[in-house]
Amino acid sequence: MVNVCDTEEYISKILNSRRAGERDVLAFYEHRIGCICKNPRLMLLPMDDHLAHRGDGVFESIKWVNGKLYQLDAHIDRMKRSVKGLHLSPPCTWEKLTELAIDVAKAAGTENGLLRIIIGRGPGGFGIDPKECPVSSLYIVAYNLKPKPAEWFEKGATAFRSSIPAKPAHMARVKSANYIPNVLMKREADERGYDFPFSFDADDFIAEGATENVALVNQEGTLVVPEFSNALVGTTIMRAVELMQSKIKIEFSAVREDDLYRAKEVLIFGTTSDCISIVRFEGQPISDVRPGPVGNEIRRVLKEDLETNGLPL
Repeated sequence: MVNVCDTEEYISKILNSRRAGERDVLAFYEHRIGCICKNPRLMLLPMDDHLAHRGDGVFESIKWVNGKLYQLDAHIDRMKRSVKGLHLSPPCTWEKLTELAIDVAKAAGTENGLLRIIIGRGPGGFGIDPKECPVSSLYIVAYNLKPKPAEWFEKGATAFRSSIPAKPAHMARVKSANYIPNVLMKREADERGYDFPFSFDADDFIAEGATENVALVNQEGTLVVPEFSNALVGTTIMRAVELMQSKIKIEFSAVREDDLYRAKEVLIFGTTSDCISIVRFEGQPISDVRPGPVGNEIRRVLKEDLETNGLPL
């Protein structure tokens, strides 16, 4: 029979219980407690938070590099749109949430890292009714930034057409905590031996990757960004568009699989990866099977932008 512990014994067991991933956790904050902690064994989520058993919540991931936090405002703005889509709000003001995020990143004490900001429906029951939860939850975690393989930037990466369909439009445009389709896409990529999966919508247009946006450079040299009908509007791709609009023609339009094979370059965009060139799709070569000049320039200007406009910690 399982032992029934008193409070002190249970806390002692928590503090002495190791778990996977704890070495990567640098600092965290939970709004119920109201302070920052650096012991990952105390990073606990209430089981009755609808975030845990319903996926009822939203999140953002924000990186800092060389002590500079990148695109904090853009991520917070997208989070505001996401919570609106779920009829959710944080348990504090957005100004306070922003201050807390910066404080957690500072508490990490590292030059490079990632912030995960999570707003959940909150604890209160195991049903589905949001009214069970009187106060929403807020969790902010700073953890180690793991760089992408250098080979992806030097030689390019591979991608394929995932069997997992794109999310419905109303869910695709919300960065919710329900990432099951994304998880299944990543699993399929590992099984098939590709670096990145691409999802397609019901009309056979490209939507997005598991955690990345997709774009291509067509034969006319135009940067073509797939319409965000069934995809999350990425902070990185939109910043790249802003930085490149004086350098290259850019258009937003529907993109089919055949367009990838005819492209000069196929690119993916994400917070941790910036811009990576896809040099083979479904095993077929893209152009000359190496990163192209547009992708290289986008990556350069994004890195320069972080150094110039990142928020010093």
